[in-house]
Amino acid sequence: MAYLLLILEQREDRAKRTEAEGQAAYESMSRWRDSLRERGVLQTAEALRPDRDGVRLSKRNGKRSVMDGPFVESKEMVGGFFLLDCKTKEEAVAIADECPAAEYATVEVRELAPCYVI
Repeated sequence: MAYLLLILEQREDRAKRTEAEGQAAYESMSRWRDSLRERGVLQTAEALRPDRDGVRLSKRNGKRSVMDGPFVESKEMVGGFFLLDCKTKEEAVAIADECPAAEYATVEVRELAPCYVI
């Protein structure tokens, strides 16, 4: 089964880090990503630019709305993701528990499913 680990960061945390601290966090996450790949559970993983560089688009009744980031209504932003192939939810949660980012961010575990599944 496919599980997505979302790394949810407090928006201001990246700006508070020194360049050296940011590089150390990135290298730690890169090593962890490589270990997941070696174990055969990683499908893909990517870091994301801060939400200040993002855009949100919606359409309601045919009217398009576009909003540039940052998205101040949310306190957290998705800083990156890991797509895993796990046998169970418990395995995905155990892997999330190993994530270095869990020390400074929230790791959300979500199983992939069709959008109509309740």
